Amino acid sequence: MVYPLVCDLAADAIPVAVTCRVLGFSKQAFYAWCQDPVIQRDWDDAHLLNAAIDIHHDDPKFGYRFITDELATRGITASRNRVNRLCTA
Repeated sequence: MVYPLVCDLAADAIPVAVTCRVLGFSKQAFYAWCQDPVIQRDWDDAHLLNAAIDIHHDDPKFGYRFITDELATRGITASRNRVNRLCTA
């Protein structure tokens, strides 16, 4: 993520507009990130990963397919691909 770099350079008196132009994104995108640095998908992934880790600790010999099924029984909807991506990251 390059947005923290913009903050660091702004602290060194380099204008935000110049940094954003050089790095190839808009000032609006940077300021939107400043308002909410953690996007909703990352927040949701973190909660899903916590639930998956709890399930895995209960029965560590099973993989992501079992975890996906257990999440569904707990009322958490997630696709196998998403659970697999989070389990392998």
